[in-house]
Amino acid sequence: MPIIKIVPHEELCPNGAEISVESNKNLCEILLNHGIEIEHACEMARACTTCHVVVREGFNSLNEVDEMEEDLLDRAWGLTSQSRLSCQARTGNEDLIIEIPKYTINHAKEG
Repeated sequence: MPIIKIVPHEELCPNGAEISVESNKNLCEILLNHGIEIEHACEMARACTTCHVVVREGFNSLNEVDEMEEDLLDRAWGLTSQSRLSCQARTGNEDLIIEIPKYTINHAKEG
């Protein structure tokens, strides 16, 4: 079983976390089910960027990014080449190291 390591995040996961997961599971749902309250303003409808994460290790084991996700990621705060929307990322067979950015652009609250 792959393991997801969450880098410590001051508000959401101060001590970091390690989660054993099955393959082909939704990353946002995994985080939420393990008490990591990542924002998901659009309720995982692929309409915002609040669930943006940076995949520090294991990026290529996730499902492929489609064009719509790429377009949304262009709006994400702190975008990197390893960025994903956690609501669209599905686990593969490799371990992951995930960082939740300190800030998000929450269009639902700001807009």
